[in-house]
Amino acid sequence: MSISDDKLLTELEELKVNSTKTIDKLSKDLKRQNKIMERSDKRQQKEYDELQLKLQEVKDLSAEIEATQREVVFTMGAIGESRSKETGNHVKRVAEYSFLFAHYYGLPKAECQMLKEASPMHDIGKVAIPDAILNKPGRFDEEERKIIETHSQIGYEMLKGSERPLLKAASIVAYEHHEKYAGGGYPQGTKGEDIHIYGRITALADVFDALGSDRVYKSAWNDEKIFKMFKEERGKHFDPKLVDIFFEHLDEFLEVRNSLKDKIK
Repeated sequence: MSISDDKLLTELEELKVNSTKTIDKLSKDLKRQNKIMERSDKRQQKEYDELQLKLQEVKDLSAEIEATQREVVFTMGAIGESRSKETGNHVKRVAEYSFLFAHYYGLPKAECQMLKEASPMHDIGKVAIPDAILNKPGRFDEEERKIIETHSQIGYEMLKGSERPLLKAASIVAYEHHEKYAGGGYPQGTKGEDIHIYGRITALADVFDALGSDRVYKSAWNDEKIFKMFKEERGKHFDPKLVDIFFEHLDEFLEVRNSLKDKIK
């Protein structure tokens, strides 16, 4: 074997040794990196799981807050009605009627639900009206009528400052449910579709229930008289489209009324 061959073999052996060392080093580095990645993955997974738990806690808390808010809104509405000797079933019926009107009018489902939950607050301003006027067993004189009509403005002022969508909707309902489609309502005298749809819907829902119920100042009307009045007030007091919806789905409105009758004491 020549000297050059020996040198080549030596270089090959050195290359083999160096290659082995390099491969071993790379292998150790890869194993170490894998362990680091595994620890990192576990840490990230743990952090992710903890974040998901926190997000779920926030969702649960938010749902609880919304449920509490709905309950408070309904209770406040019932309190407002109880001042004028109304039962809690009045606001329940108005809520259900409002949902039906909103649904058949074509509002999104979430908005229908929003109006249903907000409508019990339509008369919340009555909490500020003196009992002597609120429960007077007879017609109001001019001064008394002016006082009773302030409840719409009062209710609006109570609610308008909230940024909560539900309370914003309730403020609209409280403010506009005594407006009339042809004008002449209160507190603004707004006409037609300038009246918010929430106000137009609650107006009809509230009047339907009020006319069919005994009040301190009147006995309940029979259905024939109520229906005649609605037809006469179509396009005057009430949005004509809503009056049409009422008669087109009359069975459903009557079913709500029957299912939520006031209990005889």
